[in-house]
Amino acid sequence: MENPQGKRVVVIGAGIVGASLAYHLAQKGAQVSLVEAHEIASGVTATSFAWLHATHPGPDPIAQLRGAAIQEYHRLQTQLPGLQIQWTGALSYDGSPPASTNRVSRAQILELEPNLKQPPDYATYVAEEGALDAVAATHALVAGAQAHGAKLLTQTPVLGFVTEGQQVTGVETSRGIIHADIVVLAAGTGTARLTDMLHVSLPITASPSIFIRYKPQPKLVHTLISNPHMEVRQNADGALLAAEDYLGDAEENRADAIALRTAKAIDHELNGLACLEPELACVGLRPIAADGIPIIGYLPQVAGVYVCTMHPGVALAAVVGRLASEEMLEDKPAEALGGCRPGRFFRG
Repeated sequence: MENPQGKRVVVIGAGIVGASLAYHLAQKGAQVSLVEAHEIASGVTATSFAWLHATHPGPDPIAQLRGAAIQEYHRLQTQLPGLQIQWTGALSYDGSPPASTNRVSRAQILELEPNLKQPPDYATYVAEEGALDAVAATHALVAGAQAHGAKLLTQTPVLGFVTEGQQVTGVETSRGIIHADIVVLAAGTGTARLTDMLHVSLPITASPSIFIRYKPQPKLVHTLISNPHMEVRQNADGALLAAEDYLGDAEENRADAIALRTAKAIDHELNGLACLEPELACVGLRPIAADGIPIIGYLPQVAGVYVCTMHPGVALAAVVGRLASEEMLEDKPAEALGGCRPGRFFRG
């Protein structure tokens, strides 16, 4: 096994995925440089609803990863006191009969969410799920990485790569060249642009979604509620957060218009609301591979480049950060990442 001490790793992208990678790599002894074109958590991380969930409808090719996600966040909380997570549980219903597992009755629903105007007869409640402030969590991970010696370079676009034959040996940035033994691409939707610089094409699309933050309210939502009319939770500061599907670029489907419609839907569902005013309504661009499965692992054509792009990025950041760092520094291939390899797009 190669000693990770002194191994130089450049992580490109300071969203929550890149920050988790930087933290876990630095914790294991690597010399980490975290490079970000803008500021910490300035991309899709800032527009994430940040639901930490282990459940998924239908067949799930990343069930093993998703199943470990919550436990890994509990581990991180013991290591990073600044990482605040609201373990409220998640209450879901859509009109169809829920599975017997985690099913709760109408009376139990009202105990969990007494402000619901029209509680269903049954719902699913997963007590171990929760949510976090994705921006604050990213800053906590970056601070943890820096405490282990990682260097942070914000406002530093990547201009190209330094190569020797088929081996990438560094990154050319607006501040100069950073030499590396491994370069990690964790730039969300920008990852495809970076691989294009290496003449490698990865089918990553930018999948839009709507994120809404409403001004603080009295404590109204105690869990995370997901139903056909709204997906909403309440932050520790009282702000209501909502997630909505992107419906196109027509005037009536702009983020601010959807925020107003969603406010009406929330008011229809909950008692006790004051005037629900949006503080923020925006479109976030989630990086999703053509087959919907995360892309995690070494590029097959170019040595020294490890790709890490995925949805749901927030939910999987902790577990993938640990497993990927073990692969890079300890030569421990992770079975849970086996179906996520970039090489699946280049077979034949």
